[in-house]
Amino acid sequence: MTYCVGLLLNEGIVLLSDTRTNAGLDNISTYRKMFLFEDPGERIIAIMTAGSLSVTQTTVARLREAIEDPDSDETQSIMKAPTMLKVADIVGNMLAEVRAEIDEKLSAMQGASASMIVAGQRKGGAMRLFLIYPEGNFIEATEDTPFLQIGEHKYGKPILDRVVKPQTSLQDAQKAVLLSMDSTLRSNLSVGMPLDLCVIERDACKVTLTRRIEAGDEQFRAMSDAWSRALRDGFSQIAL
Repeated sequence: MTYCVGLLLNEGIVLLSDTRTNAGLDNISTYRKMFLFEDPGERIIAIMTAGSLSVTQTTVARLREAIEDPDSDETQSIMKAPTMLKVADIVGNMLAEVRAEIDEKLSAMQGASASMIVAGQRKGGAMRLFLIYPEGNFIEATEDTPFLQIGEHKYGKPILDRVVKPQTSLQDAQKAVLLSMDSTLRSNLSVGMPLDLCVIERDACKVTLTRRIEAGDEQFRAMSDAWSRALRDGFSQIAL
């Protein structure tokens, strides 16, 4: 299982993903689920993945192959696409194509499925955040719904619903996604550390901050403990 979350704010974009992949209780591995494609000052594209590892890894590999192919055009390479909407379209088409191929190979078994979050900005364009479904279609974050999630999202959603607005600062947004992840880690053992955090400031068209948060990270642990105390104190102060 997976948990990835992306926030689209007035100041920029904040992304967070876990890295746990399991195929049973005795087969747990760590794989990166956040991939960054950057031409500093020109465009930044981030992709987070959830679902079948064979589908997501093949999709990302083919997207990279198209980027590296000198003959690819703006309909094939996400680094040549004229808009973020076209980027989402390219990623969606590739995801659907790969999923269909793998589904055919696994026709005797349960079909493979995957979803992705695509975020970024090109020079002169708007910041955009998309959730791409296994079929290749997608939805976009809006001012009314400034965050998107994939994977095991139900445990981390309540704090985002209450806290995150387009006006939320990038610093508070980092706190919100980390506490959202903390709630998920506590409630579902199939989501696990280390975590990958990325911040992209508006109009920078490059990664502003990346951070790998390992198990035992003192700052993350202190934040988790403080959140637990705050919840217990708040609970004790509410009267029936």
